Order: sequence, then structure tokens, then C-alpha cells
Amino acid sequence: MRRWTLTLIALFVVGFLVYSVGGSQALSLEKIKLPPGFNISVYANGVRGARSMALGTNGTLFVGTGAMQRNGAGEVFAVVDRDKNNIADEVITIAKGLNMPNGVAFRNGALFVAEVNRVIRYDNIESRLNNPPPPVVVKADLPNDFLHGWKFIAFGPDDMLYVPIGAPCNVCTRDDERYGSITRMKPDGSAFEVFARGVRNTVGFDWHPQSRDLWFTDNGRDNLGDDIPPDELNRVPGPGLHFGFPSCHAGTIKDPEFGQNADCSKFTPPAITLSPHGAAIGMRFYTGSMFPAEYRNQIFIAEHGSWNRSGKIGYRVALVRVENNRAVKYEPFAEGWLEGQNNSGRPADIQVMPDGALLVSDDQANVIYRISYR
Repeated sequence: MRRWTLTLIALFVVGFLVYSVGGSQALSLEKIKLPPGFNISVYANGVRGARSMALGTNGTLFVGTGAMQRNGAGEVFAVVDRDKNNIADEVITIAKGLNMPNGVAFRNGALFVAEVNRVIRYDNIESRLNNPPPPVVVKADLPNDFLHGWKFIAFGPDDMLYVPIGAPCNVCTRDDERYGSITRMKPDGSAFEVFARGVRNTVGFDWHPQSRDLWFTDNGRDNLGDDIPPDELNRVPGPGLHFGFPSCHAGTIKDPEFGQNADCSKFTPPAITLSPHGAAIGMRFYTGSMFPAEYRNQIFIAEHGSWNRSGKIGYRVALVRVENNRAVKYEPFAEGWLEGQNNSGRPADIQVMPDGALLVSDDQANVIYRISYR
């Protein structure tokens, strides 16, 4: 069993690198298609492996990296636009040598960073970008599994830090209830608890601006074919819900190994299903005022792109229309990173800026894009 698990991990890594590098092409923003009136530009270059983003009080953009750092040395960056001309002036490395520090969150002047097995904190970071303080360890006893070990983190309306712990496999069960869940804790690492279960691998979530419900993307399992199961967008109105993994996928699809005797109706169904294997990860509700009113409180999703599908899919920014706290429509918003089987980038996360522009990180092209409306 251990040999088979290691083989799957090796295939995952090789497949990811082939789809990220071997099938890539030069980036050209002229090829990105957006709705009329929208424009895309490069906000920051040279942000190696740019993934999750968080905004500081003084406007510093913090960027985590590391789902697939080839040299094993994950970095965290601070992106600074001092003259406020919507182009970054400097990209500062504030941490390096970390264990896949994908997740970043900002609270009360401190930057929280999620590695695979721990959460650390850099205090008063915006005043010390060029001389960061030693990190304070917030929680150090999280599982250290590589597969689905990278994390997205964020503080909720309850001032709790939400930390997902992905399944350490394609599909499996574990005695440790933390696997396949979204957990939460107080900012000091205490009061740790499982908030939602049956979550295979979420790398993006946000709270509805009005209802305060948590919404999250979830990546479906592999090796059931090109078209099943779809990825999911889920809504969590409160703690204690189970979203089906590993028994059921996308609400109705029984897992051939773990779900033969399952009653899928007992689990919480998706708010809406997304593209199969499109790797829907970073997501945000749009809370700005720059875009037309029809985009207010709607969900933007970074679809990172498939890695083991016979025909590539994803590699775009999608839009989910929400009415009365219900997902009603799923459609493309920004496309063009994928042409045929060649991709020039991989959108990874979304960040709404104070002026209402939308930032999109790209861990293949090593850039942060800015989408604006005029």
C-alpha cells in the first residue's frame, strides 16, 4: 500500500510539472478575453510561484507560494505599490526556506503564514518589510503530509483563523478526523476545532458579505475519467456539516471504493458544480465598487487548470452568479491562458483591491495581474 501511495504521489508531481512547464507557452495578455469594458495588465512581475494573497492595512500585498516549489524552498513576498499607480514598485522577499507556505492572512498588523504542518506569525510586518522579525509559532502540530498539504487560510467574521487540512491521498479514509476538513482556531492557536467535514481539498474560501456564510471551492478526486467528478463550490451556513468525501462526490456520485453502500442524500450537496478537474482554487466575493453593479457580491474563482485530464480544462477566471445567497449560474469571466493544449499561465488566487480592481495571481507565469473596468 505504501509503495502504491508513493507511486501516485510521484505521478502527481511529474504530471503537474509536465502540465506547468512542458505544455506552456509565452504569456501574451492580448489573448486574454474579458467582458466589454474590462482590461487586464501586469501588476507585479517576478513573484516566483505566486499563489495565495492577503492585503495589509497599509496596502501591502502579501503573497504565499509553494504548492510545487521545485527546490523545496518556499518563499513569502511583499508586493509594494508606493506611488499608487497600479503597478508594483518592488517585490520584497520576507521569508524563504519554508515548507510550502501557500496560505497568508493578515490581522492587527501581523502576517499569518500557513506551512504544511504549522502556522506562523510575523508581527508588525508592514513596518519591517526589509527586516522581518523572527516568526512566532502559532500552531505546530498539524499533519505534515505532502499531498494536499498546502493550505489557504483566512480570518472569518468570527475572528477565527480557518485552516483546511486536505485528504493526504487521491481518495482514502483516515482515523484522524482532521483530514478532509476545514478547521478553525483562535488567533493564538487555541480552541482548535473541526468546522466542516468531507472536504477533499479546498485551497480557496470566502464569506458572503451579507449572510456571512462560508463558501469554499473543493477539488474532486482523480482517476474516474475526464468528466467526473466535477469540482465543487460549497456553502456552509454553520458548523458540523459533512460534504461527502470520500463516500460521495459532487452530491450524487458514489465513490466506487468507499461509497458503494453510501446514501449521498445524507451529505450536504454543492451550491453548484464546476468544471471536472479544472482545479478551482482561489475565490473571492466581489465587494468593490469599480465593476458594474451586476458584479457586486458575486464570486470570482481562479481555475488553476487540469493536470491529468486527456484534454486540458480550466486555466481561467470563472464567475459564479449568486442570488439570495444561492449560486444560480457558472460562466467564464477571463479566458485565454489556454490555447488548445498549450497554457501560458495558471490563475491561482483572487484579491479585491481597495479601488475595486481585481488581482489574480499566476504561479506559472510568476506574475500578479490587475483586472480593472472603465
